[in-house]
Amino acid sequence: MSNKYIIFYKPYGVLCQFTRDTPERKTLQDYIDVSDVYPVGRLDWDSEGLVLLTNHGQLQHRLSNPKFGHERSYWVQVERIPDQAALEKLRSGVEIQDYRSRSAKVQLLTEEPGLPERDPPIRFRKNVPTAWLEITLSEGKNRQVRRMTAAVGFPTLRLVRFQIAHLTLENLNLGEWRDLTSIEVDLLHNIVFNSRNYKYRLS
Repeated sequence: MSNKYIIFYKPYGVLCQFTRDTPERKTLQDYIDVSDVYPVGRLDWDSEGLVLLTNHGQLQHRLSNPKFGHERSYWVQVERIPDQAALEKLRSGVEIQDYRSRSAKVQLLTEEPGLPERDPPIRFRKNVPTAWLEITLSEGKNRQVRRMTAAVGFPTLRLVRFQIAHLTLENLNLGEWRDLTSIEVDLLHNIVFNSRNYKYRLS
């Protein structure tokens, strides 16, 4: 069996699985007609963005296992405007339940990312401003980004993963998927398998 590698632009409200637990919830099955591929990690049903799927078990394991940390980048719309103190806390790591998040790359965006409208729209509170952050992590704990921003007092309203390693949402429309090019696959293999321990390091 040949290895398959695809990326998908997951909409809001889609479960990151092929099995259907309830008839009203959409799953990957509603969008992707490729057999025997599985998502590398998960993207919460109420989050949007890039999902990598493959049938390459070893690659899937290494990308999913925090031990082999790889970069994942998100656009995060939060309630209110974070100050520098909050941004520094996010960068250095925050206490979330029983663990402390790793160091992260965090910047406050000066412009809103060019994204399609969410369906349904986010909830707006009258007279409460919102801001967009770009956050890059090397780990993927359950609902981590939402818990990080909540921990510093700025709840997440919308979350979009736009990059996994070198793979991005570029040239993908909402709900679309495509096969990786041979160049993208080669680079992915190089990142995952040819680095001695492929540990994520912040510059």
